[in-house]
Amino acid sequence: MYSSFYVLAFACIRCFCYGLCLCSILAVYAEALRAQGYLIEGKVTDSETGEGIPFANVYLPQNRKGTTTDFDGNFSIRTDQLEDSLTASYVGYYKRSKPLQQGQAQQTVFFQLEPENQSLNEIVITMGENPAWDIIRKAVKNKNTNDRRSLQSYAYESYSRAQLDINNITERFEGRRDMRSIIQAIDSIGFLNDDEGKRLVPIFVSETVSRYYHNQNPEKQKEIILKNKTQGVGVREDGVLSQLVVGSFQDYNFYQNWIRLVEKEFVSPIADSWRLYYEYYLIDSSFIDQHFCYQIELEPKRPQDLAFRGTIWIDSESYALKQLDLYIPREANINYVNQIKIQQTAIQTPTGAWLTNKSRIIIDVAALNRKAAGILAKFYLSNQAHEVNQEYPLSFFDERITRADDAYQSDAAYWQTHRHEPLSARDLQVFAMIDTIKNVRVVKSYVEVIDILTSGYKTVGKIDIGNYLYTYAYNTYEGHRVRFGARTNESLSKHIVLEGYGAYGTLDQRWKYGGDIRWIIGRKPWTEIGLTHRFDIAQIVFDEDILNVSMLFKAALFWGDMRKRQPYYLRQSQAYIQRDLLRGFTQKLSIQHRYFESIDNLTQLNFFKDPQSFDPVIEQDFEVAELVAEWRYAPKEVLIRDGNRRISLGTRFPVFTFRYHWGVPGLLGNNFEYHKFWFNISQKVRLGTLGDGKYSFSAGYTDSPLPYPMLFVQLGNPFSLYSQSAFGMMGFAEFIQDRYISFHYEHYFNGLITNHIPLIRKLKWRAFMMFDALYGGISSQSIALIPEANRPFAFTQEGQMQMGLPYLELNYGLENIFKVLRVHVFHRLTYLDRPAAQPWGLKLSARIRL
Repeated sequence: MYSSFYVLAFACIRCFCYGLCLCSILAVYAEALRAQGYLIEGKVTDSETGEGIPFANVYLPQNRKGTTTDFDGNFSIRTDQLEDSLTASYVGYYKRSKPLQQGQAQQTVFFQLEPENQSLNEIVITMGENPAWDIIRKAVKNKNTNDRRSLQSYAYESYSRAQLDINNITERFEGRRDMRSIIQAIDSIGFLNDDEGKRLVPIFVSETVSRYYHNQNPEKQKEIILKNKTQGVGVREDGVLSQLVVGSFQDYNFYQNWIRLVEKEFVSPIADSWRLYYEYYLIDSSFIDQHFCYQIELEPKRPQDLAFRGTIWIDSESYALKQLDLYIPREANINYVNQIKIQQTAIQTPTGAWLTNKSRIIIDVAALNRKAAGILAKFYLSNQAHEVNQEYPLSFFDERITRADDAYQSDAAYWQTHRHEPLSARDLQVFAMIDTIKNVRVVKSYVEVIDILTSGYKTVGKIDIGNYLYTYAYNTYEGHRVRFGARTNESLSKHIVLEGYGAYGTLDQRWKYGGDIRWIIGRKPWTEIGLTHRFDIAQIVFDEDILNVSMLFKAALFWGDMRKRQPYYLRQSQAYIQRDLLRGFTQKLSIQHRYFESIDNLTQLNFFKDPQSFDPVIEQDFEVAELVAEWRYAPKEVLIRDGNRRISLGTRFPVFTFRYHWGVPGLLGNNFEYHKFWFNISQKVRLGTLGDGKYSFSAGYTDSPLPYPMLFVQLGNPFSLYSQSAFGMMGFAEFIQDRYISFHYEHYFNGLITNHIPLIRKLKWRAFMMFDALYGGISSQSIALIPEANRPFAFTQEGQMQMGLPYLELNYGLENIFKVLRVHVFHRLTYLDRPAAQPWGLKLSARIRL
C-alpha cells in the first residue's frame, strides 16, 4: 500500500516539475515574442481594377504607427503593441479598417479600397503664398536638368505586361446566354471579383521582355523584343490586337508640357503654365528610397479641363518627380472612358537626370449601352539595368522594332527568371481563366464578329472572304449590284497573296471583276512585287490614285444616281515593285495600262488626223499606258502587321508623297505622251491647350493636253453628308484642272471654347473649324480635246477659274453630339455667281473621337 502511494506521489511531483519547466519555457518564449513585436503584412488594391494601390497609407489608428505601400500595393508593419484594427487610406478612395487577430504574432491583411468620385477635401490656406507653389516653381525651373532628354542616350531592360478585362458586368449582362456559357466554363477555377462582388473576366494578357535604346540627338529609338508571350481570346501573338495593345503603352515623360494620352493632350502638373490649370496642396513630406520628398496633391481648376488629379512626390534636393499617382476623372471631356490612372516611380542616374523604373496605366472603358459591359485595360512596365550616355552608331536605329528569332518561343522557366517580380496568385488565376475562356464557342463567335467589323473579311481556314462593305449596292447604271470577293491569308503562305472579286449589275447586265497577286520578297526591309487587273465601273469625279479616302467612302460611291458623277467603264492592268529604302521611306515603281470605255458618250474625245487642219475625229474610247514612280516619306511612322499586310498608326511628323507619271508614246497602244506630277504633304499638329489640328497641302501639274478623266478632277460634295476628302460646297466636276494647288486645314478645340458654356459643357459637345482653298487652271489644248456638245461645265468659259481668285470655303460647328454626330455650318466664300452655287449650307457627319 505504501509503495503504491510513493509511486503515485513521485509521479505527481515529476508532472509538477515538468509543468513548471514548460510554463517557464512558454513564458520566456512569449517574452521573446513581445520583444520581437508583431508583424502585419498585406496588400492594398483597387476594388474595381484589382490592381495594387501604391503609396497608400496603412496604419494603426490609435498610435498612428504605420507605413506606405510599395509600387505594387504591398506593405509590412512591425509593432510592439497590437491594436484592435488596421486602417488603410489614400486620396481618392474611401478609408477602410479591418480587425486584427489578437495575440497572433504574424498575420496577413488585405484591403480593397473603393474609389471616391469626389474632389479633394477643402483645404484652408492661410495668408501668404501657397507653400506648394514654391516647390512646383523650383520643379519647373529644374526640368532641363532632371529630364531624361538631357541625356545623350540611355538604355535599359524592360519587362511589360498588358491585360484586358471585361468589367462592370451587370446582372442583366450576366444573365445573357453567352455570358452564362463563360461563367459555367470558369466556375471550377473561381472568379475575380471587385469589392462589391462584381465579376471581372480577363480576355487578354501579354508579357514582353525587351531591350530599349534611346538616342537624343538625333532623336532615335530602338526596341529589341527578346521574348513575348500572349494569351488571349481569339488573338495571335503577332496579331493586330496583340501589337495594338502591347504597343499602346508608353513611358510617359511628365517633364514635357503636354502628355499625349488616348489621342488627347493633357497638361503636365509641372508644365510651364502650371498656374493656369492646377490647384496644389502641400500635404506631407517623407523619405522614399533615401530621398526626402514633398507630397503634393493637385486637382484641375476646371473639372472638364484635360488635366490630372492626384498626388506627386517631389525630391527636396533635385526637385525632380520621384513618384506620381495621377488619374483623369469622369468629369473630363473624354468619351467612352470612365477613368484613366497613371502611376510612376523614377530613379536618379549618375548624371542627375531621372529615368522611370516602374510605371502602370489603367484605362476603364465605359460600356457603350446599358446592356453591355465595360473593358478594363491595364499596363505594367518595369525597367532595370539602366545605362546612360553610351554611344551607338546611327545605323543601329534603322529599324524601330526588331524581334529575336525565337521571341515567341519560351517556357515557364524563362519567365520565372526574367520577370522583374514574380506573378501574384491573382495573376496566375488570370492566365488560367483565359486558357479556359478562349475555348468557349460563344467567345470565338464574338471574336470573329469583331474581326469582321474591323477588317471587312471573315476568315475561313486559309481564305478570307469579303470585303463585306462592297457586297451589295444600288445605282442608276448597274441597278442591283452584287459582289463576292476573297483573298488568301498567311496560313496559306507568308509570301504569296492572291486576291480577287466578281460583281454583276442587273441593269447593265455586265460582269465586273478584279484580281491581284502579291509576292512579299522580304520583310526586313519590306519588299514586294505585284500584278493587278480589274474591269469595273469608275467615275470621273473620283481619282482613286490621288484621293486618300476610306473604304466606307469608296463603297458609298457605288450607291445612288451616278449621272452627276459621270461614270465610265475602266479596264486597268498594273505591274509594280515596292521597297522600303529607309525606315519610313518607301519607293514604288509601276507600269500600268488603262482602257477608258464610254457610257452615254461621256468620254468622247476629239482626235486630230491633221494637226494643221484640226480636222477632228470623235472617239468614244481611248487607252493610255504609263510608267509611274512614287516616293513616300513618313518619318518615325509606326507600322504594325496584319498577316501579309501592314497598317500605319501614323506619325507626328509631316508625311511627304510625290508621284510622277510618264505617258510613254506607243507603249501598249498609248494614245498620248505626257508628264504628270503630284505632290502632297500632310501632318497632324498638337497645339496643347488650343487643341489639335491637321493640315494637307497638295499640288498637281501636267505639261500636255489630256482627256479630262486623266486630269485633276476636284471632288465636290453636293450631298448633305460631309466628306473630308471633298470640297463641301463645290459641285461635282465643277473644277477640272491640269495644274492646281490646294490647302486643307481642320482644327479641333477639344472643349477649349465649349467648356466655358455651362449647358454645352455638361453635354460634352466640342467646337471645331475647317478651311479649304483651291487655285488652278486648265490649258486650251486640253479643252479642245472635248467636243463642245459634250464638255463639262468646268470646260466652259464661265466655268473656268478666274485669274488670281481661288476657290475658298469655311466650315465650323459642334461635334460629339451623342458622342458620334457632327454638325457642319458651311460658307462658300468665292464663285457665288455660278449656277446652283449655294452661299452656305448644313451638313452632318459621324466620327468617333475619344
